[in-house]
Amino acid sequence: MEKKYINREISWLSFNNRVLQEASDKQVPLVERLRFLGIYSNNMDEFFKVRVATIRRMVGVGKSATTALNFKPKQLLKEIALLVKKQNKRFAEIYQSILKELEKEHIYILDEKQMNPEQVKFATKYFKLELRPKLVPIMLNYIQDFPRLKEQAIYLAVKINIQNQEDALYALIEIPSTTNRFVELPSEGEKRFLMIADDVIRYNLHTIFQQFDVLSLDAFCIKLTRDAELDLDIDISKSLIEKIEQSVEARKKGAPVRFVYDQHIDENLLSFLIHKLQMQDNENKIAGGRYHNFRDFMGFPDFGLKKLVYPAVPALTFPKFEKARTLFELLDKEDVLLHYPYQSFSYLIDFIREAAIDPQVTTIKMTLYRVAHNSMVANSLINAAKNGKKVVAVVELQARFDEESNIYWAKKMQEEGVTVIYGVPGLKVHSKLCLITRIKEGKRVRYANFSTGNFNEKTSKVYSDTALFTSDERLTYEANKVFQFFQNNYKVYNFKHLIVAPNQSRSRFYELIEQEVAFAKLGKPASIFAKMNSLVDPEMIDHLYQAAEKGVKIRLIIRGVCALIPELEHLKGNIEIISILDKYLEHSRVFIFNNDGKKKFYLSSSDWMQRNLDFRVEVSFPIFSKNLQKELSFFMENQWKDNVKSRIIDGSYKNSFKGLAGEPNRSQISFYEYLKDKYSTDEN
Repeated sequence: MEKKYINREISWLSFNNRVLQEASDKQVPLVERLRFLGIYSNNMDEFFKVRVATIRRMVGVGKSATTALNFKPKQLLKEIALLVKKQNKRFAEIYQSILKELEKEHIYILDEKQMNPEQVKFATKYFKLELRPKLVPIMLNYIQDFPRLKEQAIYLAVKINIQNQEDALYALIEIPSTTNRFVELPSEGEKRFLMIADDVIRYNLHTIFQQFDVLSLDAFCIKLTRDAELDLDIDISKSLIEKIEQSVEARKKGAPVRFVYDQHIDENLLSFLIHKLQMQDNENKIAGGRYHNFRDFMGFPDFGLKKLVYPAVPALTFPKFEKARTLFELLDKEDVLLHYPYQSFSYLIDFIREAAIDPQVTTIKMTLYRVAHNSMVANSLINAAKNGKKVVAVVELQARFDEESNIYWAKKMQEEGVTVIYGVPGLKVHSKLCLITRIKEGKRVRYANFSTGNFNEKTSKVYSDTALFTSDERLTYEANKVFQFFQNNYKVYNFKHLIVAPNQSRSRFYELIEQEVAFAKLGKPASIFAKMNSLVDPEMIDHLYQAAEKGVKIRLIIRGVCALIPELEHLKGNIEIISILDKYLEHSRVFIFNNDGKKKFYLSSSDWMQRNLDFRVEVSFPIFSKNLQKELSFFMENQWKDNVKSRIIDGSYKNSFKGLAGEPNRSQISFYEYLKDKYSTDEN
């Protein structure tokens, strides 16, 4: 029987393998390749903390448990373990090849046995001043209860052989996360030297244990990953914010889901640790390399050598915003579409700041899903409240791994007079909306910003997203309805232009797909062109299968997880899928339906996953402007023509590159040039 879906977790590992492809690509600058290894490692950490942890919970349910796409969890864990082992081997090979390439550039990463006398002197001094004060060794033989290993932390497990003593002593040292992982040693001419902090500690271990009559010392890196799912209790006497805070704290004590250790670790020491950690399943124990937390390599230094990194590309200005006396005056005349990080995110900050001091503005409402640690957005809302505006911030406290930052800003905004709404009970608020109400000539006028990505200054520099600025009453009126729903959850609103989850998204997108099927049956051109991060909802996939069977041409650009198998025979070749992985993280969601030649364009905060369609507040918004539709068409067609960074997605998991056909087109670069040319022409 033909397999109908690709398993979500297996597809995700295939996506992370595409990250490894970037790390192995010799056309990618060397330091960027190391950073892709860091991204791979960070992704894998989150995969185990969330996805593997969830599957392990399902195993505990019993034999009847199956995943969403009908895969047995126990068998799936075994398959994951095999794939991860294979990828880790490839990871180690890529890392070693990059080290050799770095040496050709006169950059050397030394271990504790490779230093010259001057470097030894430097490393010893650095250890005494920077590292030793932060080290707290735990003598494992002398304590009754094994210490709780921190999530995200890395440790050196130390074996100490004592003279005239048969049994070795074991110790645990946490490598401090508050210092730079990379220590720059004195250079020699054009040669530059780095040492990983782990090895600086290894070299100086004898000074820590000098009170013992030490015969030999060995230290091996270990790391524990814990279940990161939040468990909210049902105590009605606690506020939601209290529950989230307590659950975030409890996450630090979650069940172990992965134990990574140096493959050269002493066997007795390894057995001791596994016994103390009470780990049973073989899938959880992974023999790794000498170093863990490779995510730190996302911050690998470039020594100021431009050829080792991608060229810095300045965010483009938007001339019409620059020339306008106020953003509101421009939006009274036309809609504006901005593409981050190609164009500056600062206009969103300007949008709020202008509103904060405009005497005609009465209210500012905004959803916040992931708030930056040093958020100019949140500070701008606070400033607006201080200026007497009514400010409403809908803060999602359950944005995974950003809960603490969101809680901090929610409290701070409340203290400064902002009305804070903590989402919707039972639903995550994932939509990205900002709505400003202003009095103009005695009438109320609304201005909105709809975005595919978070209102976050940090991620806007690396996530590719699209935002619409508009005063179109069709959209702003309905955006206000969304905010009314946040304040009155019991009230269900009807939306004509916006597509709002969870009440509408599934049915409205079904209608749009079925409409294309109807056109195909009439012999008319019918097509769907969509871009998203993930496509895993089985019912949505079935609708696409049925549409393709009936002759609808479907092109999909899926960055990450894709459960759809395009090469199934009954689809008649009508579905094609590519994935683009490059300098920026593709994050925008775009949906284009041919609609008998009168194309319908939607941007969205939502992927086609069950959680987005059924369990989150999401907003998909239409683009009405013909000029902006033309711009979006170019964006999508340009991505489809990418023959440098695009891979073919199918059921084989091969991630084959699309391949050069004609002139090379790297879509992220060519789109930047398109915007640069278009708006410099408009300016002239």
